[in-house]
Amino acid sequence: MTSSSFEQRLRDGRVTRRELLALGGGFAGLLAFGASPVAAWASRPLPRGGVRGAYPFTLGVASGDPIDTGVVLWTRLAPNPLLGGGMSDAPVTVRWEIATDDGFRRVVQRGDVIARSAMGHAVHVEVDGLEPARHYWYRFIAGGETSPIGRTRTAPRRGAVAADMSFAFTSCQNYQAGYYSAHRHLAQEAVDLVVHLGDYIYEGGVGAKQPRQHNGPEITTLEDYRNRYALYKSDPDLQAAHAAAPWVVTWDDHEVDNNYAGDHEEHGAPRDAFLIRRAAAYQAFYEHMPLRRAAMPVGPSLQLYRRLSFGSLLQLDVLDTRQHRTPQPCNDGFVLRCDGAMDPSATLLGAAQERWLLDGLAAGTSTWNVMANQVPFVPATRRVAPDAREWNGTGTPALSMDKWDGYAVQRQRVHAHLRDHRVANPIIITGDVHVSWVADVPERLEDLSSRPIGTEFVGTSISSGGNGAASTPVGNGMLADNAHLHFFNGQRGYARCRVTPTSFSTEYRVVPYVDRADAPIATAAAFTVEAGRPGVHRA
Repeated sequence: MTSSSFEQRLRDGRVTRRELLALGGGFAGLLAFGASPVAAWASRPLPRGGVRGAYPFTLGVASGDPIDTGVVLWTRLAPNPLLGGGMSDAPVTVRWEIATDDGFRRVVQRGDVIARSAMGHAVHVEVDGLEPARHYWYRFIAGGETSPIGRTRTAPRRGAVAADMSFAFTSCQNYQAGYYSAHRHLAQEAVDLVVHLGDYIYEGGVGAKQPRQHNGPEITTLEDYRNRYALYKSDPDLQAAHAAAPWVVTWDDHEVDNNYAGDHEEHGAPRDAFLIRRAAAYQAFYEHMPLRRAAMPVGPSLQLYRRLSFGSLLQLDVLDTRQHRTPQPCNDGFVLRCDGAMDPSATLLGAAQERWLLDGLAAGTSTWNVMANQVPFVPATRRVAPDAREWNGTGTPALSMDKWDGYAVQRQRVHAHLRDHRVANPIIITGDVHVSWVADVPERLEDLSSRPIGTEFVGTSISSGGNGAASTPVGNGMLADNAHLHFFNGQRGYARCRVTPTSFSTEYRVVPYVDRADAPIATAAAFTVEAGRPGVHRA
């Protein structure tokens, strides 16, 4: 069975469990951890509700936000995923199991959770009481059907000295722009964690001459957003990546609308109407992500920024640079100069998130302090065409107002805090721009050649932007204009990081094309930062 025929059967609501198990490629990887017969206790009648007919676990499984004693487990019942899910309004009891082996011979916890129509029949299980720094396998059971098996991992014990950890970070997976071969390779990397930096879905309508197509026009309602997430999550390579490791997710703009800022829509829609749309988008995001109950949305608000610790090795501060930001200055484009960017009241983070971030960095005791950030932080001029609408590598150097460049005063405060409080080994990981680059964070933002105090690793897209190229006019121009940049690559892929008490290493893993499936993977470049010695070095 091909991936395209699988997707068509999903569209028609005719997928069965046998078909899922027979599917090769990405789903084979998804099930590679093993599948054992359902335990006898799980086959008895469900106490409340039920699932009959088509296989309900078409969107796979996921885990996320690990702590030292637990993790979040996720799935959503959707036998007809692209047409609202295909469930009745009745609540359904879903059983879950977590084990120390992939055959589920040593189940350490099990329980029941109710999937309700008000939340799209999604379930979020917050498992606690697990052992630190170890792998577990999990699955769900409903209506006599068993989900694919996922693998997860708890964090090291809080404060404990950890020898090392590995994680990948990625972003920007426009379904229409190409296939998710990078996710298939990511599923095989055996990382402890995946950090997704935003643009999990794209809100736009059907595009012309694309390798794949969206399932309808631009999305605005809860049903629209649910169907769009279902389309993306139907991809077997994405499912395999989710099933391979826990994910920590945040968003950027396309989970709602391109370049939105707080309660301001890109094209100036009425505020009240946009907040209704934002509420729908936020609910669908929560329904489809392995997030804790603390993140459950209340109307158009969702608490997304948060802090995770991995022993004494790494503190991960997950930022939200969309929900709380003020509108971009100077018409949200590339500009040569913008006085509005120096407005002290302009903010990407909002006052509360800024205080939370700075206080947490000041109080942190980890060896490495990593900020999971959406848009480029370090100033870097890019050459753009005369109309200042797009990069072309040969025009006039300009700054982008949708990035931290447009909020220069708040960036100065965060930067000064990193410098003046001597925050230990700051690392910024960033998405958004569909290319990769590596930049030192200079001691003085007005002098990009000043000595470094940290490093920003900017990661490329999974598919957004279509086929990329290693060398581009944009990249050549950026490297020539920015002395603090050490690398630029325009191919698609993800970044793989290994963290130890003495070093932070990043490999840029890239695929040569996305307009067709089954692209190979290669390492474009690798970089290392040594603890206590700011500045990046090519490995």
